[in-house]
Amino acid sequence: MVRLALVVAFVGVCTALYTVPSRAAAGKASFFDTTEQMSTKMGAFKKWNEAIARYSKEKASAKKGKCGDKELNKCNFDKWIKFLKGLKEKDAVSQIRAINDYMNRAPYITDPVNWGKKDFWATPGEFMSKFGDCEDYAIAKYISLRLLGYKEDELRVVAVKDLNLKIGHAILVVYYKGKPYVLDNQIKQVVPATKIKHYLPVFSINQSAWWKHLPAGS
Repeated sequence: MVRLALVVAFVGVCTALYTVPSRAAAGKASFFDTTEQMSTKMGAFKKWNEAIARYSKEKASAKKGKCGDKELNKCNFDKWIKFLKGLKEKDAVSQIRAINDYMNRAPYITDPVNWGKKDFWATPGEFMSKFGDCEDYAIAKYISLRLLGYKEDELRVVAVKDLNLKIGHAILVVYYKGKPYVLDNQIKQVVPATKIKHYLPVFSINQSAWWKHLPAGS
């Protein structure tokens, strides 16, 4: 599970870094009763950038691996792609629910146990071969929806503080018909963001931009 620490306001320890948007801007209303400020400066988000780069490489070489390999290989790659192809003709709600269910079947394993590291952001291939923790579920869901044709501005991986458990967490937010819905490994169903009251987002990110979140009215 992702941990959060304070640096200025919050630092997402799920990336072990934080930065401020390059230009001050008025906050825009966002999910979980926050305002958001967008930045396209992505260089500080090392773990996210590295996971996306590794995914690009593993996708290119996926069909070269043997079925017994622990890395992304022809067997689990083909199974994943076959699953996604089976969703192509379904409506958006069915696709989103199916992907959430599919990825949530994976066992939860912490980074120190899985990777021997305090914090590691896994690619879909790494997640499918070794499973993972909260941000790994979110990334696998994010990439799956991208492969189904969802746009960048419809998807965000979100680092949140769980106000009930007092710990950090990561989820995927999907915009459907302009409204945010939550895909969460801790919640079985896909639910509207408006139904969740115990998450405080610190930042959200996709491959195009990232957003700093602050409580509404702050």
